[in-house]
Order: sequence, then C-alpha cells, then structure tokens
Amino acid sequence: MSIAQFVGIDVSKDHLDIAVRPTNEKMRFANEDESIDMLIHRIKSLKPALIVMEATGSYHRLVLGRLLAADLPAIAINPRQARDFARATGRLAKTDAIDSDVLAEFGEKIRPELRTVASDATQQLEAICTRRRQVVSMLTAEKNRIHTAPSSMRSVIKKHIQWLEKHIQQLEKDLDKEIRSSPAWREKDDLLRSCKGIGPITSHTMLACLPELGTLDRGQIAALVGVAPFNDDTGKHRGRRHVQGGRIDVRCVLYMATLSAIRSNKAIRTFHQRLIAAGKAKKVAITACMRKLLTILNAMLRTNQPWSADFAS
Repeated sequence: MSIAQFVGIDVSKDHLDIAVRPTNEKMRFANEDESIDMLIHRIKSLKPALIVMEATGSYHRLVLGRLLAADLPAIAINPRQARDFARATGRLAKTDAIDSDVLAEFGEKIRPELRTVASDATQQLEAICTRRRQVVSMLTAEKNRIHTAPSSMRSVIKKHIQWLEKHIQQLEKDLDKEIRSSPAWREKDDLLRSCKGIGPITSHTMLACLPELGTLDRGQIAALVGVAPFNDDTGKHRGRRHVQGGRIDVRCVLYMATLSAIRSNKAIRTFHQRLIAAGKAKKVAITACMRKLLTILNAMLRTNQPWSADFAS
C-alpha cells in the first residue's frame, strides 16, 4: 500500500520551493512557464493526496490554475493559517524552504477541504473590484493631503484627485459592463439590487468577490465574510463575542450597504431599533445588521427570489 504524499509549494516572484512529506524531499523550480511544466510532470509522478500553497495574489494564481488544469489536488490557503500553524509547531524561523515544508505538513496534518477555483471571468471581475478599492484608497489619501499641502502643491493634488475620480468612474462602468453582458450575472445583479440598501457597487463586489453567495448556509456565509461572532470564554470567564477574519472587500461594502439599509430598508431598520432598545452597543447592532442583511442576500440568491419582507423573518 502506497503512502499518501503531501506537497507544499512556497511561491515567490522568481522561484517555487517544493517540499514533500513524509519523504522530506526538497525541490526548487523557476516561476516561469517551462519550469512549471517540469514541476507538474514531477508532481504527477508523486500522485499526491494534496498540494498546498498560500494565497499570495497574482503569483500563486498562475501556479494554482496550472495545477488544477492538470487535474492535481491543489488548494491555496489563507497565509495567516500557515503562520499560525508554523508557530504552533515551533517553527519561528522563516525561509522559503521552511515555508514550503510548513505548507506540506499543514496539508498532511490538517487536510483542508479542496474547493473549486474561480473562473477566469470571475477573477477578472475581482481584479476590477480590487483595483477600484485601491484607487478609492488613493483618492481618500489625496483628499486628506490637500488640506495640509503647501499652496504650491494644491493645484497638482487637485488635478490628481480629478483624474482618480474619473478613473473610478471608468472602473465602475467596466464592472457594470462585465456583469450586464452575462445573463447569469445580470439575473443575480437584479436580484441583489431589488433589496433596499444594495446599490451597484455592493452588488458587483458580492458577485466578484463572494461567488459562494447563495450556495452556503447562513452560518457558513457569515463566517466566510467575517461577520460571524466567535466566543471568547475560558473557565469562568465569559468574554465579549467578536468577529474576525473574512473577506475585507466584501465586509467593507457590506458595512456601507448596511448603514444605507438601516435608513431605507424597513426590515433592517426595525431590527436595528430593536437591538438598540435592548441595550446593544451601536457597533454590535450594526454588525448584527450586517449579518442579517448578508443572510437575506444569501437566501435571495439561493431561492432565486427578489427582495420580499418574508426574507427578514
């Protein structure tokens, strides 16, 4: 009976460091097409049970896509999971070789569940959303900067602000064009925007950065976004529950949409008022409303039904 083998890949701009457990074999390949072909051929010969890498952005996506296209069981995990696992196993040093070994052991011990990779079209949407968030951040910085800048620089900053605003408008047009050109996305977009408080930016971000919406249960989708409360209890201590992790892009737009829904959506407004009347802190009440709004949107896509007050219950 053959022993299950687990592969860890540390991805950097120039190199791919490989570790195999339990054989402790080490390899290094250049991060380029021909070398990735060699890597795939070598890994296929191992017949691995699982291949693990960190989700590090554009660098890991090419490798992950190629591995999945070759029908290899590959997954990209949150870098924080890898760091926490390394600390838990006493690995405080950090090198590419050590990181690949940590990832291989993570796969061997934790056995994370494989999941499907987003389609090229979804990745394109996510890239536009990410770029919009980056430009909005630059715009905010420039607007803050103009108040303290020397008078000689204010005209330059003002021109940059105008350029950034136009760039944001173009990115939003690109997002809308991508979504409205797809019948499936257009239908989902219309469903989401039928809920008061949900505008085009929130809807587009949900579709691009949360493709699982409508496919998971309420607890799973809340945890995925990062609005599910976690206990902080030990012994007799009963700490305040808190949220953590999740998808920051989705959580940011969901927060703004929730503030809008508290004003314009009767169901969310009534829920918020009930929480405040019960003595809940404002931040706690808003987070609970975020979770409720997300649950409603999830149910709308799962049942393929537009907004209805029935979803609030």
